[in-house]
Amino acid sequence: MTKPLTAALTLQLAADGVLALDAPVTRWLPELAHRRVVRRLDGPADDTVPAEREATVEDLLTMRLGFGFAFEVDSCPVADLAVARGLGMGPPLPSAVQHTPDEWIAQFATLPLMEQPGRHWRYDLAYSVLGVLLARAAGKPLPALMAERLFQPLGMVDTGFSVPVRARERLIPCFTSGDDGLVVFDGTSDSDWLEPPVFPHAGGGLVSTAADYLRFGRLLLNGGSLPSDGSPPGEGDPLDGGSLPGGADPLDGGSLLSAEAIDDLSRDHLGEEQRNGPSASIFLDGEGWGHGVQVRLDPALPRRYGWGGGLGTTWYNFPDHGVTAVLMTQHLPPLGEPILHFWKTLDDLLGAA
Repeated sequence: MTKPLTAALTLQLAADGVLALDAPVTRWLPELAHRRVVRRLDGPADDTVPAEREATVEDLLTMRLGFGFAFEVDSCPVADLAVARGLGMGPPLPSAVQHTPDEWIAQFATLPLMEQPGRHWRYDLAYSVLGVLLARAAGKPLPALMAERLFQPLGMVDTGFSVPVRARERLIPCFTSGDDGLVVFDGTSDSDWLEPPVFPHAGGGLVSTAADYLRFGRLLLNGGSLPSDGSPPGEGDPLDGGSLPGGADPLDGGSLLSAEAIDDLSRDHLGEEQRNGPSASIFLDGEGWGHGVQVRLDPALPRRYGWGGGLGTTWYNFPDHGVTAVLMTQHLPPLGEPILHFWKTLDDLLGAA
């Protein structure tokens, strides 16, 4: 569930004037100037028209860059090219991308977009681009930036892009389903998350714990700060693959995000056509999308926002009830029945409260 954290980091940098949401991405990613767009998703990758406008930082946050998975067609040549160039069009495994951030954006720049920027919600390469942009805008690698701006202040000591030696005995495997039952997708002794990745993936690269993620959920529920309740943040160093300057104490009553930023993050930014588009209909199921989070729109159900990871993790905040909840099932793809049962039970409890 990396995207919500990436979105929070983006809003922090916007509040500090490091970037602007309405700014074109080419301000930091000049490689993406003069984009072209394929005429048809299932058409030749060299049959293109000019992009009508440049993509913005907001387009990346809302996944309206114009590139991602194209499930609505049987064949998508430009998506095949992305796979061939090793851009990570598949399950979120760190080893799937062996490009450095600069190499990755250079490879992506060789491809046309699938559709005009801002037109559709499409999962999910926009967050890969966003991670490169954030690192360039802030002038430091994404793992150090996230640890410094989020994990260290929040006391999220078990969250990062790799698991250090001190925590490896607590890493558990992720499974997938085989012909004869469960099989290991990512193990513990040979996990993809044991070493810092070549490409820190801002859309799905983090490893964490339920306790850590609940601290992030509480931050949002509490208007951008954690309550001064003396709750222990945990022990050890942030999982950033390296040391960080500063040595600041975990956040205790301080502010990381404004209430306005949290409202922006947690409200729907899509139009009706975008919410019901081919990609959105699969991932959002008619709900909205804020900045890095899915937003429930049905007024008959408890208001909520959050997201689910491809490896079976899921989190939602219920702001009207002051509730944050995390479920980690460790399975690719996510197991629908237990996850849906968990959230329906919580909906029923909160709806009756």
